[in-house]
Amino acid sequence: MTPLKGIKVLDLSRVLAGPWCTQLLADLGAEVIKIERPGAGDDTRHWGPPWHGEGERRVAAYFLSCNRGKKSAAIDFAQPEGAALVRQLAAKADVVVENFRVGGLAKFGLDAASLRSTNPQLIYASITGFGQDGPYADRAGYDFIIQGMGGMMSITGLPDGEPGGGPLRAGVAVADLFTGMYTCVAILAALYGREKTGDGAHLDLALFDTQLAMLANQAENALISGKNPPRQGNTHPNIVPYQPFDAADQPIIIAVGNDRQFARLADICGHAEWANDARFATNEARVANRSAIVGLVSGAIVKKPAAAWLEQLEQAGIPAGPINSITQALADVQSRHRQMVRTVAGVPLVGSPVRVDGERADSGLPPPALGEHTEEVLTALGMGANDVDGLRTAGIIA
Repeated sequence: MTPLKGIKVLDLSRVLAGPWCTQLLADLGAEVIKIERPGAGDDTRHWGPPWHGEGERRVAAYFLSCNRGKKSAAIDFAQPEGAALVRQLAAKADVVVENFRVGGLAKFGLDAASLRSTNPQLIYASITGFGQDGPYADRAGYDFIIQGMGGMMSITGLPDGEPGGGPLRAGVAVADLFTGMYTCVAILAALYGREKTGDGAHLDLALFDTQLAMLANQAENALISGKNPPRQGNTHPNIVPYQPFDAADQPIIIAVGNDRQFARLADICGHAEWANDARFATNEARVANRSAIVGLVSGAIVKKPAAAWLEQLEQAGIPAGPINSITQALADVQSRHRQMVRTVAGVPLVGSPVRVDGERADSGLPPPALGEHTEEVLTALGMGANDVDGLRTAGIIA
């Protein structure tokens, strides 16, 4: 399933947001050439433990998570000869993705204006912390900082005053990941637009903008009410009951999405009368009387083990599930059926979630070793073996 076959992507990004975007483009069939620093490569190659492999091929699991499907060319573009090589590659590319500070690539002639002047069809995607303009444009952007500045941490975690209460970051770098996804969407839209106009584009994606956008209903709650949504742990600001409950042996999540589901929940709890109680009959009433209905449901759920409740809830059509560890989730029967865990060239990976007509968009190439494809990439530019050897001897490539 390779709809982007024939599309060439030059990946000048590192760490997570950019690589997440280009990994998805590779999964969709694009040829992605990742430019890395000779001798060091992407910082995340060294963000271990845990590690995979040994010796020169040892690499951090972090790097493996976001770089499958790519070719690695180790080119030092801080040197004029290296920058010239990257410009040659960009001249033949459809897409460039970079996440340097604003203006950081201009001194190498690798900025959007320079590259698009010789390749007007180029789609150039810039990912930064705060965008190409504004009072914070020159600041570096890290996901943790963005989660704090962008409001995410203010709604994540237990309320103040409770044990363990206080702002909390999400367990994965959500601002980075969402920015990578938004960048991929923007690139696909620009490719489609280029088919109509013949023109490329300069795309400006910012982690801060993305974090604000992905606040979704919580941001709208604040805009409409004029109040800051509180941290409320594992409960939902707009739906009740929608949270974990302690069964007799372990917690389970029950997510009641409408009044019909609540009526069925009341029935299997042995209290059908709850659905006719004016305090609980509608979701609005349940939100207003959250403590009362949560207390009643909690008192019922704790009487039986999780497995018994999950079976009854499934039969009643009420969304519910266990709280799995990551290893449990990866080993779940549904994960196995969907073949979400793959091994590519000896590297265990979580696969792409994208399927089209029953076929998954998932690259068959493993994450590359540093500089694994340098010679292949330069040969495609028309260079001979002697030229490549000379560049390697000069320390421009590896």
